[in-house]
Amino acid sequence: MSDPVATPDPAAPRTGMIPTDSAPATAADTAVPPARVVLISGGSRGLGLALVRMVLASGARVATFARTITPELAALAEAFPEHAYVAPVDITDVAAVTGFVKEASARLGRIDGLINNAAVGQDSMHLQTSPADIARIVETNLTAPLILTRAVLRTMIRRNGRGRIIMITSVGAQRGYAGLTTYAATKGGLDAAVRTLARELHGRVLVNSIAPGFFASEMSSVLGSDQLAAITRRTPSGRLVEPENIVPIARMLLFEDTDLNGQVITVDGGSSI
Repeated sequence: MSDPVATPDPAAPRTGMIPTDSAPATAADTAVPPARVVLISGGSRGLGLALVRMVLASGARVATFARTITPELAALAEAFPEHAYVAPVDITDVAAVTGFVKEASARLGRIDGLINNAAVGQDSMHLQTSPADIARIVETNLTAPLILTRAVLRTMIRRNGRGRIIMITSVGAQRGYAGLTTYAATKGGLDAAVRTLARELHGRVLVNSIAPGFFASEMSSVLGSDQLAAITRRTPSGRLVEPENIVPIARMLLFEDTDLNGQVITVDGGSSI
């Protein structure tokens, strides 16, 4: 009779994981400090712009990029030259993103907060979605945020540093909505990455997702008024989510001592219950 095959413990440390030997001993020492320099992808408009304003109002420094810099974001950068760094970058351009992370660190200091916000929407049944569009959505919404997270982590945890990471995902990853198959798959992938990163980083970096319900935005407008009206009718609060509903949750995860780690926080007015 052969020896039984040992089942790997999914929680056991793996080669290359962050070592715990140097972890501080007291509760006060193990608390992750509030973020001081926050990088936000897709900060030109909508939720991204609201998050940039929140970070500046909190007294922290912010670096943000988007394919196109809107007049509103340019005005913020001009008003806060010592606290904001803005540049036009396509999140799928790996070299440009890596260069932006290095430049932002040089200008503002070590990045200890990251919000992965940039994404593209979808409104097509899977049978009618071309392979090229599937690849584009996956590259923008899943591959690029993972690469950005890796680039930021390399500076965030250097010399025993700590930090906080937020993924902006979607209730679409938890509930089925016709026409959003690839979009939902990418957001669900980020939710899964959050849980694994929380284990790999041993509490040195708090990693969480905020999963908004549908809100009236340029991205959700692709769903059409009839679909948005149906979602509103099914929502117990009777209204769509606004960016202002997400901002306080992000502020808490960046600046408060919550010990939330590896969690997906859904903000949808109860539409998913």
